[in-house]
Amino acid sequence: MDKGHSLEYDAPIKMKVCFVGDFAVGKTSVAERFVHNRFRSAYVPTIGTQILKKQFTLGHPSRKGTIQIDMVIWDIMGQKGFRELLNEAYFHGTRAVLAVCDVTREETLDNLTYWIDAVYNVTGPIPVRILGNKWDLKNQLEMDEADITAMAEKYDTGYSLTSARTGKDVETAFYALAEKYIIEKFATGKDHQTEEFAVTSTGQSRGKSLAD
Repeated sequence: MDKGHSLEYDAPIKMKVCFVGDFAVGKTSVAERFVHNRFRSAYVPTIGTQILKKQFTLGHPSRKGTIQIDMVIWDIMGQKGFRELLNEAYFHGTRAVLAVCDVTREETLDNLTYWIDAVYNVTGPIPVRILGNKWDLKNQLEMDEADITAMAEKYDTGYSLTSARTGKDVETAFYALAEKYIIEKFATGKDHQTEEFAVTSTGQSRGKSLAD
């Protein structure tokens, strides 16, 4: 097919997504379920930042055809002592946020306000989606769907009730976040990505203009 008539958006959209939330809410498990379709039952805390990548396509928001998304997922450790070490380098260039709570620990939902605001302090308002993870543990719930809905409404966004163990709604959560991002960017006419990112040995990012 002639390039000028291709139904695919010519340039892939680069999208840095940050996972935020307290320790042991399942951020790493959700990310690995999405990227590698696997689940590890043993809890291994993330040290610093883990970077994962995934390519996928979505329907174009304004015409026929598809768009390729090149998603870079930053899984940031959630231990309390690490919060004070967070700085602009971790959130710089973030295009969207997955804010994860553990539905068996009520305080992890309350703490999402801290995490989301920490990102917004660097990026300004960007697309966010709330994930109520471990939804398969029905007999251990310390919150209900209404509580998660209230948090989502606070940030005028959507939510997903996920299970990294079973895979429930994990993929749809990522797709919904990416769709929100590209719809907003096409609506505003802003450039989708002005920087690419290299990861240092400490897990920090270095921005590089694509125009360089």
